Amino acid sequence: MTTCATSTPVAAESPPRPLGRTGVDVTPLCFGGAPLSGMPQNFGYDVSEERAAATLHAILEGPVNFLDTSANYGSGRGEQRIGAALRARGGPPAGFVVATKADGDDGTGDFSGAQVRRCAERSLRRLGLDRFPLYHLHDPEHLTFEEGMAPGGPVEEMLRLKEEGIAGSLGVAGGPVDLMIRYVETGAFDVVLTHNRYTLLDRSADRLLDVAARHGVAVLNAAPFAGGVLAKGPRRQPRYVYRAMPEPVRERLERLAALCGEAGVPLAAVALQFSLREPRIASTVVGVSTPERVRRTLDLAAVPVPDDLWSAAADCALPPELQQDADPGSAQR
Repeated sequence: MTTCATSTPVAAESPPRPLGRTGVDVTPLCFGGAPLSGMPQNFGYDVSEERAAATLHAILEGPVNFLDTSANYGSGRGEQRIGAALRARGGPPAGFVVATKADGDDGTGDFSGAQVRRCAERSLRRLGLDRFPLYHLHDPEHLTFEEGMAPGGPVEEMLRLKEEGIAGSLGVAGGPVDLMIRYVETGAFDVVLTHNRYTLLDRSADRLLDVAARHGVAVLNAAPFAGGVLAKGPRRQPRYVYRAMPEPVRERLERLAALCGEAGVPLAAVALQFSLREPRIASTVVGVSTPERVRRTLDLAAVPVPDDLWSAAADCALPPELQQDADPGSAQR
């Protein structure tokens, strides 16, 4: 690469903007609550209550106004920790958006409408809120589309929660792109959250972004670091999307890391800005687990990236047969 022109980074600290048709305004960056929940089976490390509290304080006192979590993160521990942090400061800051998700029952697998109702009631208690500005149906790949849309099923109950004012807007958050497209096309949802499928390595959610734009559905893009490897690099993080890394993936990562090294730009900055600069994405969800990581994420969003690095990085994207949805088993988080 020989040119010196750089693209202007999207300011992660810019003022909140409309999240599609929801009536909610959010910053381009959203912090994700999964690591704060203490999920070593996913992330390879645990997070103490004290560390989570300090991180949440940094988020709530910072410029980002958007926090994403789920009922099942840490079996409810994530919401409990967020609720404690909110209560400690007397409630959310003005304009701050806490989004959470309805999950199937961990023990029984029940994902009925009644389970969604129970999930919502528990989440409100844990978070100390009286309503959700945004409430997602989470990981619907654990049931069939027909089950999800059936009378008495989870989508019907989600719509009822919206009618009752308990949920201001509805989202669907999950993995398999084709399934997410089917839910977007129902017209029931205002927002779709995709994870690990629109990164420097995996572009499989590109079709979903187009469909969502046509339907006026806002897109949240989670996990732009593919489980941390695009933040730490392949030498420090041996796992890709929470699993053992296939050798072809490692080779692409090594190439990406070398390109960024030649350009003098952190791989993590390029991975984050790949999502932030995409106009079809309303906000990018990044999990954090320390106060330092909160500040570091904001700094990464401001790093100038040479224009020609984007085209060089595009050549490192995985072919379709190595992307997340190539193997049905890889759709699980």
